[in-house]
Amino acid sequence: MSGKVDLFFKSALSITKEAGKLIRDQIYNRSKKIDRKTCDIDLVTETDKAVENLLITNLSQAFPDHQFIGEESSAEGKKVELTDVPTWIIDPIDGTLNFVHTFPHSCISLALFIDKQPTIGIIYNPILEQLFTAQKGKGAFYNGNVIKVSGQTDLSQALVMYELGTSRDSERKENVKKNIASLIDIVQGMRSTGSAALNMAMVALGGADAYFEFGIHIWDIAAGELIVTEAGGVIIDPSGGAVDRLSRRVLVASSESLAEQLSAKLTQFYPMPVD
Repeated sequence: MSGKVDLFFKSALSITKEAGKLIRDQIYNRSKKIDRKTCDIDLVTETDKAVENLLITNLSQAFPDHQFIGEESSAEGKKVELTDVPTWIIDPIDGTLNFVHTFPHSCISLALFIDKQPTIGIIYNPILEQLFTAQKGKGAFYNGNVIKVSGQTDLSQALVMYELGTSRDSERKENVKKNIASLIDIVQGMRSTGSAALNMAMVALGGADAYFEFGIHIWDIAAGELIVTEAGGVIIDPSGGAVDRLSRRVLVASSESLAEQLSAKLTQFYPMPVD
C-alpha cells in the first residue's frame, strides 16, 4: 500500500498545484461572480466551483475507483458519506470570504482517507505559496521542510486560533461570544485567519498552540487532521474524547495536556449535522 500512497500523493500534489493557479489568477479580480449559500456571508464563487471540478475530474481520471466528498458538490445536495473506499475530501477554497475580499489567506484543502482514516493531507495557499503536506507515518512538512508542533502545555502561555464562522444563528453567536470572553483573560493571545485549514496548519507549524471551532465540516478539517498529528499534535472533540469528523466540532492542540485544559474552559455547542 505504501507505494500506492506515494503515487496518490504525487498525483494529488501536482493536481493541487495546477488548481492553485485558478485561485492565484483570480484573487485580485474585484468583479468575482459570487453566490450565497446559507446566509449573506456564506459565499461561493465561480473559482470555488472551478477548483473543485478540476480536482475531482483529474483525480477521478487517475483513480477511477476512488470516491469524493467536496464542499460545493455537497452544497448542491450530494450526500456526505465516509466509507472504507479510498475517498478524497476537498475544500476547493477554504476561506472564500477572504478570497472575495482579496485577503490572502485562502487555501485548497485536500485529504485522502482510506478505511475511514487520514492517509494524505495537503493544504496549499497559492497566493502566498504556503504548502503544508503529510502522509501517514512520514511526518509533516511546510514547503518541503519538516515541521513540529510547539509542544506547549500551559494554556496561559498559549496562542489559540478560533473563528467567528459563517453562521449567524443566535445560539451559535452567543456561544462564540461566551468562549471569547472566557478565554481572553486566560490565554496569552487569540487569532483568527478566516480559514479552518490554515488555522490547523499554524498549529502544525508551531506558530499557534491550539485551535477549536464549532460548525465546521469534514472538508475543513480532513487535511489538517493528518498534518497536525504527523507534526506531533493531537485532535479531539472539543468536549474531550475522540473526534467525530462528521460532528462539525473540532479541537487540535500541540499537546494532550493543552487540549484538555482548553476543552475544560469551553462552552460547548452542538451544530446540526449535515444530511
